[in-house]
Amino acid sequence: MRITSTTAVTLGSAESSIDDIIQIADGAHVALDAEALQNMDKVHGYVRRAIDQGEVIYGLTTGVGSLVSTRLTAEQIGDSQMNMLRSHACGTGADLSIRETRAMMAVTLKSLLQGYSGVSSSLAIRLAEMLNRHVIPWSPSAGSVGYLIATAHIGLSVFGEGKCWYQGQLLSSTQALQQSGMSVSQPGPREGHALIGGTYEITALGCLAIADFRRLLPVADMAGGICLEALGGNTRGYDERLHRLRPHPGQVETARIMRALLRNSEILEKWKNHRVQDALSLRCIPQIHGAVREQLENCARILTRELNSVTDNPVFVIEDEQLVTLPGGNGHGAPVALALDALAIAIAQVSTASQARSDRITNTHLSGLPAFLAPPGSGISGMMIPPYVAAALAGDNRSLAVPASIHTVSTCAGQEDHISMGVSAARKALKAVENAEDIIGIELLCGCQALEFHRPLKASMGSEATLALIREQVPFRAQDSALYPDMQAVRFLIRQGTLSRLLTTLSSQ
Repeated sequence: MRITSTTAVTLGSAESSIDDIIQIADGAHVALDAEALQNMDKVHGYVRRAIDQGEVIYGLTTGVGSLVSTRLTAEQIGDSQMNMLRSHACGTGADLSIRETRAMMAVTLKSLLQGYSGVSSSLAIRLAEMLNRHVIPWSPSAGSVGYLIATAHIGLSVFGEGKCWYQGQLLSSTQALQQSGMSVSQPGPREGHALIGGTYEITALGCLAIADFRRLLPVADMAGGICLEALGGNTRGYDERLHRLRPHPGQVETARIMRALLRNSEILEKWKNHRVQDALSLRCIPQIHGAVREQLENCARILTRELNSVTDNPVFVIEDEQLVTLPGGNGHGAPVALALDALAIAIAQVSTASQARSDRITNTHLSGLPAFLAPPGSGISGMMIPPYVAAALAGDNRSLAVPASIHTVSTCAGQEDHISMGVSAARKALKAVENAEDIIGIELLCGCQALEFHRPLKASMGSEATLALIREQVPFRAQDSALYPDMQAVRFLIRQGTLSRLLTTLSSQ
C-alpha cells in the first residue's frame, strides 16, 4: 500500500510515534529536520579528529564482536565498513516485504538523526532519498538473533551492492540507484557499523505488529458483540457498576465499548431473560479483551520509547568540547523482545475466545439457531467449515505465543553470549496478528449470518452498521459456494481499517 498524500513525515531529534513509522512504511514522503542534520555533522567532525589522533574506538578503529582486540590501520578503516556489511549480509528465508523494509529504514534513520552514532548527515539524507524515490533494498527475512542481518542487507544496498526493488522490478542496487537518479557512494567512518548495530529490525517489525493489532481489536469487540446478540445473550456482564468493582482500565474501557456498540437492540431486549448468564467467551469479553488492551498499550509504550532511543554501539557524546565514546549494550533487544512476546500471548487470547464463539454460534445444540447457520431445509453446509479454519489458526497462535526471548544462546565465540531473539518475537507477533485477522473475520461472517435469522427484529446500532458494511461485499449465504472470497473480502475490510474506523466512531458517540 502506498500513501497518496503529499504530506511528509518529518524525522529528527523530536519524538516520533509508531504512526510515523507506519506512514513511512506505507509509502509516505520523509522530511529531515535541519537542526538534527547539523548536529550529526558536528559529532561526525569530532569522530574524524579522533581517528586522525589514533584513538581506539570499537567497531571503527577495531574489529567487532570477538575481533574487538584487532586494531585497524587508517587504510583498513574505509574498507572495514563495507566489509562489515558484506560479512553480515547472510540472511535466509522468504523476502522481507517492502513495507517491512521501509519500516526498518525509517527506524534506522530516526536513530541516526539523534546524533549519537558519529555518522555524517549524508547517510541520513541518502536513506531518506531512497525512501522518497522508492528504491527499496531487498533482504531475506530470517537469520537475525535481534539485529545484524536484515540491516546488513539494507546497508549493502545503500552503498550500491546487493539488490533493490525499483518500479516493480528487483534490480542490482547499482542499477536501481542509477535509474532513480542517485549516485553510488562508499561508506564513510562508522557508516557500515552504525547501520547494523541497533534494534532497528525488532523495533520496525514491532511497530507494524502493534499498528495491525490496534486496527483489529475494535473489530474483535464488535464480532464478540454480534455473537452475543445473535445467541440471545444479555449485557448484564457489561454493567458499569460491575466493572467499577474491578477497575482494570482495559476492562472498564472494553465494557464501555460493548455497551455503546450494543445499545438500542430489539434482539437483546427480546432475549434479555433467556439465560441468567452466558458462556465465558461472551460474558467475559471485557475481562479478556480488556487485559489484551492493556498488554497492547504497554507494548506500544515500550516500542515508542525504543523508537526514540539510541541503540547503537558505541555512542558518542560531546562534553567540554571533547568527544566521549561510550561502548555499551543498548543494542540488546531484551526490553522490546519481552514486550512482543507478551503481545503474542495477548493475541492468542483474543484468537481463542473468537474461535470459541464461532464454534458456539454454528452449533445448533448450543445456539438454538439453524445448524451451521444454513437456512432450514436448504440441504447446504452453510458455515460448517470456517470455524474449522478458525480452530486451526487459533492453534497456530497458541504455538506462536511460546516466548522467543527465552531461547537465548551464546554467539560470536562467547563475546555475545546472551542474545535477545527479539526479531523472532516480533515476527511471531506479526504472524499472530495476520492469523487473528482471519479468525475474527470468520467470527464476523458467522455472526452476521446468524443475525439474519432474527429478522424482522433490529439488531444493535453497532451490529447493524457492521452488517450493512459486510453485506456490501458478502451476501447472506443461502446456497453453498466457495467461501474463501467472502473470507478475503472481510479480511480486506479489516486490513484497510474500514471496520475499525467505523466502530471507533460508533463507540465514541
